[in-house]
Formats: sequence, C-alpha cells, structure tokens
Amino acid sequence: MESQTLNINKVIDEAKFSPFHWKVLFWCLLIIIFDGYDLIIYGVALPLLMEEWSLTSVQAGFLASAALFGMMFGAMIFGTLSDKIGRKKTIMICVALFSSFTFFGAFASGPMQFAALRFVAGLGIGGVMPICVALTSEYAPKRMRSTLVAIMFSGYAIGGMTSALLGSFLVLDFGWEIMFYIAGIPTLLLPIIWKMLPESLMYLVKEKREDEAKSIVQKLAPQEKVTPSTTLVLDEPTKGDDAPIKALFLNRRGLTTIMFWVAFFMCLLMVYALASWLPKLMIQAGYSLGASMLFLFALNIGGMIGAIGGGVLADKFHLKPVLTIMFVAGAVALILLGYNSPQIVLYTLIAIAGATTIGSQILLYTFVAQYYPTAVRTTAMGWASGIGRIGAIVGPILTGALLTLELTHQMNFLFIAIPGIIAAIAIFLVNLSAAVDSKESKLQPTRLDMSAA
Repeated sequence: MESQTLNINKVIDEAKFSPFHWKVLFWCLLIIIFDGYDLIIYGVALPLLMEEWSLTSVQAGFLASAALFGMMFGAMIFGTLSDKIGRKKTIMICVALFSSFTFFGAFASGPMQFAALRFVAGLGIGGVMPICVALTSEYAPKRMRSTLVAIMFSGYAIGGMTSALLGSFLVLDFGWEIMFYIAGIPTLLLPIIWKMLPESLMYLVKEKREDEAKSIVQKLAPQEKVTPSTTLVLDEPTKGDDAPIKALFLNRRGLTTIMFWVAFFMCLLMVYALASWLPKLMIQAGYSLGASMLFLFALNIGGMIGAIGGGVLADKFHLKPVLTIMFVAGAVALILLGYNSPQIVLYTLIAIAGATTIGSQILLYTFVAQYYPTAVRTTAMGWASGIGRIGAIVGPILTGALLTLELTHQMNFLFIAIPGIIAAIAIFLVNLSAAVDSKESKLQPTRLDMSAA
C-alpha cells in the first residue's frame, strides 16, 4: 500500500466543532480566567496597600509595574520557548509561576518584597497569554477561529470581574491578603491540567511525534482513515519563516510588525492604567471604595462583551476594521468619562471603555495569531505582547504621575484616551496582503491520497 499523505492545516481548517475542541477551549479559558484574576487583584488591593504601607501615588504606580515588567520578559521568553519545547510544557511552567508567586505575595512584609514576588508572578502571567491564544487558534476551525479565540481570551475579563466582585465584599472584612490566597488554586490543578490539555498538533507533527499526532487527528476528523502508513504534513513554510524573530520582518511583514507593536503598546497602556487606577480615580471623584470596585467590575464585563462580540464581527467582516472602530470608540468613551454623568451613563461608558480596551487587547492577539505562519506564531505574539508590556508598565506609572499633578478629572481621562487614537491609526496601516490567510490560495497543500497499490 502506498503511503497516504494528510495535510494537518487542512484537517484543522475544515474540522467540525467537536468535544475535543470544547476540551481545548475549556482548559485554555480556565487558565486565562486565573491569569486575569491574578493580574487584576493589584488594582483591588491598591487602595489598602497605599494606606498600609504609606505609599505615594508614584510609588504605587511603580509597584504596579513590577508585575508588568515580569510580563514583558515573560511574553518574550516563553513565547519563543513555546516554539521550541511545545505549548503544553510552557503553559505548565507559566501557570506554576503566576499562581504560586501571587499566593506568596500575601506574605510579603513590605513593598520591595512584594514587588519582587509580583515580578516573578508576572513572568508567568505574561508568558501564558500568547501561548493559550496560539494553542486555541491552532485547533480552531477556520470559519470560527476569531470567535473561539475571543471566547477563550474573554477569560481574562471573567478573571478580572471575579477579582473585582470578590474584592468588593472580601477585602474590607478579611484584608487584601485573602485575594492572594485564592490565587494559589491553579497550583493544585497542575496535575489535572497536564492530563487534560493537549499539545499543539502542529508542534507534534514538526517534532515527528506521529502516534500522538495521529490520535489527535482521529478525534478532530473521525471520518478520516488514519493508518500506520499515513504521513502527516504541514503547509510548506515560506522561505525565511524558519528563523522566528527575523521572519517577523520578512515577506513584506516589516511595517505591519511595527504597527502591531505600536497597537499593543497603546492598548496595554490604556488597559493597565484603568486596571490599576480606576478605583482610585473614582474614589477621588467622590465614590466609595465599594462603588469603585464595582466600576472595575463593569470595566471587565465590558471587556468580555467586547471580546466575544468583536470576535463574532471579525469572523463576519475582518479584524482590521473591527479593531480600528473599537479603538476610536474607546477613546471617545474615555474622554466622556471625565464629565459628570448620571450613574447609568457612567456605568455604560465604563463598560464601553472595557469593551474597547480589554476587548481590543484580546482581538489583537487573535489578529497576530492569524497573521503570522505557524512556525513563528507564538514568537510573533510573544514579541508583540512583550513590546506591549512596556506600555503596560508606562500606564500605571504615568497615571500615578498625573494624579500627583492634581489635574482635573477630565484631563486625566483625556490623557488615557489619546493612545486609543494612535492604536487605531496603527491598525489601519496593517498590510493585509502579507497575512497568512491572504496567501492560502498560493499554498498547495498535499491532499489525502486514499488510493491503494
């Protein structure tokens, strides 16, 4: 019998949504929920930490940036590492880091020790995001890829909402430490995650782990007859795509790579300025601590709605126009937040701000995942996310500095809104002709040959 050849990219693109897809989606979603929770708890604890440790606004901003520095390095290091050792192993390392070291943060004796623990936790928080996006994207059928990745990454907003909601009624009675105790739960789940989470099929094929790969193919496409003689192949990479970092600038992708970095920088600046300082900003505007926590909750509800809604629109239209419009709408909502409004309008504006900042961040990962070829996908996302973390670091520090200037409420939100316009321009300049999807017609994958001798 002749060797049968089966193209993995074609199998995944055309697969029907199955229980296996649900499994990948569920575990990646759960990991991102805890990831989002671990990140947002600093904004929940910030007012109490400032009081307990007598921190100035600038000091608190630098403390917030400790985790963000870790996230910057984590995204770059683990994104590239994932392309070398596999998605699954790298995810396990990242979960262990962000869960255990956030838990240890509850026992910090002062700002310096707390900052060191948050930095290490940040390595895992920043590292796991692009890898979960890559894994979900690599298993998602093409017709619903943006939607599935957006649903998975909406876990970030769910984690943020959980953190804000628990913080609104736990921290006053049990102190800020209780939030960090809860963060240790994923460490206990590591053996289950290892058993349930599959490795990337494309990685398995590249590494010639045929038996594992064929087992997964049979789950994805039960109608295919996968035999010992079946050879699994991937689409042939474009020349240069086997040199991950260099490949980001080859094949007319150079300008777009820079534009993605600019968009990530500006988007994450807005996201983390709001995540770290929204409760404090609203307290200064005259709201109670409990009400300010609920504003953070509304921000993350908006983020979840924006991510899923944006993903559905992107599958119907395209990520580029959807993201451009969302960034502009977000800038307008943030500007309007600086003005006195009825409470229902205020919550609506905060939800819109969440939908167009947190939601846009999630869709940016989706855009990058679909734009670059498999060989450099997590490297591309890791570097875009890592560059973006510089914006995330600048956001809390800049906002803290703005508060020391005692500017008006309107001016504070105006400064936070400006990056949204810059991000919209950057996405508008993305060159779609160099995207992987636009070149699919040029690829000539080998079809399954079921003929026998």
